[in-house]
Formats: sequence, structure tokens, C-alpha cells
Amino acid sequence: MGDLIPIIVTGAGAPGILGTIYSLRNNPDNVKFKICSVDIKEDSIGKYFSDEFYVVPNPENDDYIDKIIKLSKKINSSLILPQTTREIMTLSKFKEDLKKLGINVIVSDYEKIIIANDKYLLLEKTKEINIPFPKYYLIRSKDEFMKIINLLGFPKKKVVVKPRISNGMRGLRIITNDYLNIKKYLEEKPEGVEIDIDSFLKIFNNDKWPDLIVTEYLPGDEYTVDVFRNKKNIIVIPRLRKVIRSGITFEAKVEFREDLIDYSKKLSNEIDLNYCFGFQFKLDEDKIPKILECNPRVQGSMVISTFAGFNMIYYAVKCSLMHDISLDNIKLKEITFKRYWGGVAIDNENFIDKI
Repeated sequence: MGDLIPIIVTGAGAPGILGTIYSLRNNPDNVKFKICSVDIKEDSIGKYFSDEFYVVPNPENDDYIDKIIKLSKKINSSLILPQTTREIMTLSKFKEDLKKLGINVIVSDYEKIIIANDKYLLLEKTKEINIPFPKYYLIRSKDEFMKIINLLGFPKKKVVVKPRISNGMRGLRIITNDYLNIKKYLEEKPEGVEIDIDSFLKIFNNDKWPDLIVTEYLPGDEYTVDVFRNKKNIIVIPRLRKVIRSGITFEAKVEFREDLIDYSKKLSNEIDLNYCFGFQFKLDEDKIPKILECNPRVQGSMVISTFAGFNMIYYAVKCSLMHDISLDNIKLKEITFKRYWGGVAIDNENFIDKI
């Protein structure tokens, strides 16, 4: 690899941007990258940690791909590392067209992304290959919703509702019969995930219901699994999400659970995902991990795997350049990661310092 490699990193405002930049700058081959981050918002935090920054249209906009192509030519970059769910849909769709122009998008093929991003299709695929999954139903109306939550034991048991396609915690709600009491009001921070059934139904009123997935509630610990896969290698690094705030991991512990490693390998091979991506699992009442979703892109806290001994973000980039990859000397560690609140000071768009 050359002395200086320009790379476009999308999602400069994404929660994981600093971890991605860290992983690129601190790679085992000491490759120097010129990091050009992009985002739809001018004031994205990644702007102040990149070598260059550019504003791009929404990925659904007709001008998005043209803008990306022009930017790639401007900075002489053959690499695009996408970080957001919306962008991988568009970039994977035009992946082959971009490749003909000498631009490599570090993401799986479009047909694979469709399955991975759709929580219903993912659950169907999981069921096919006999990996544990929560009880789930696809619903499109209030009548179907009421019928299914009763089947799942509501109101004695909580149930989970989420859109087929979403990212982060968007649209996720836990339907509960536990109304707010004085103790909860005074002692617990509002998370915005749990909701009583009356309040949930008011969201829709008389509007047409979108496709929603209703599943059983899994009460146990939650795990995120980072995966690197190419034609010859697959490395899986599971981590327990010990503290979660607004969907972001604030404390994690790498745990090499054989069941999670096995399930993630099977799913990765079945869907045929490549580069770096991940899955989320949650334990049921019997401590059995069941699939929640797939993130077929750089995950928000994937830098944890970098600290655990394998920089899969960098190796995904290296793999896209068709370089041979030897992973014989990889030594993984069960490290702990703690996130903290930081910030940057800015004076008229000029970076002052960070904490």
C-alpha cells in the first residue's frame, strides 16, 4: 500500500465516526490515510477530526451518487467507507457502476444488504438455518397487532414492536403494562423505549399502519458481535453491552462466547456478507442468545474490536484493495471499553481543542 491513501468516510456525524478514524490512523501496517469525511450536515463532529470534510445530499437524492463520484475524482480517492444504514443501501446498489469508475465501496452486495437490513427477512433466514430467534410476527394493522400481543402473553409479558427496516433505536418500542409510578418517576432516567399500549396505539390514530415486527421480549443481557469476513477468513468478536444509553454502548466487555461466534459465522456465510459488519443478540429467560438484528456496515462501537486485537475496519479497507491478508499473528484479548462524554470547542468554525 502507498504512503498516503485518500479515503472517503461517510456519516461524519455518526456516533462511531471517531472510532473509525482512530482505527484508520492506528493500523498495524502504519499506512497513512488522507481521511475525507462527508455528511448531510455541515456541523458534523467528524469534520474537526478529518483531513477534509464535504457536505453531500441525502443518499436518497438523485444527485447523491454524482456528488460522490465528483468528490472521489477531486481528492483522487478509490475508496469509500460507508457508516450509515441509509447510505449503504444507495452505495451498494451502485457498487458495480462505481467499481467500473475505479471506486471501491467497502460494503457487501446490494442483494445481501437487502436481507441483512430487513429485520423480518433476517429472522426468516435465521429460522432457515436453525439459529435461535425470538417468536416474531409481521403485522400491518391494529387488529393483527392486538391478536399477536395476546398470543405473546401481553399484558403479563412485555412485547417488542419495531419497523422492518430501521437503524439505531428508531421505531423500537417495548409495550408494557407497567405504568409509571412514583419510584420510577424519581429514580429512573426516561429512556423513551417503554410505552403503555394506549399511548402506542395513539401514535397511529386512523393512519395506515406500516409493516411492523412484533416479537417476544427478551429480558437478558445484550451482545453486539463484530465480524470481519472475506473469501479466506472470518473473525468474530462478541462483546457484552454492559451500559447502553440512547442505543449507544457506553460500557462493553469482550467475551468470546462460542455460541455467539458459531451463530455469527453461520449467518455471515448464509447471507454472504463481506468486509466488516455485525449482529446483535439478546438472551432470553433461559440465557439463550437470540438474534435481534444485523448491521451490514461499520458498527458504532466497532473500535472496541480494534482495542481487542483486531482492527477489522482497517482490514476491510485493505481487503477492498485486493491485498493479500495474513491473520496468522492475530492475538485477541477480552478487554473492557468505557465511553465518556467528550466535546470540542469551536470558534467561527475553527477547531480550538477537545476534551
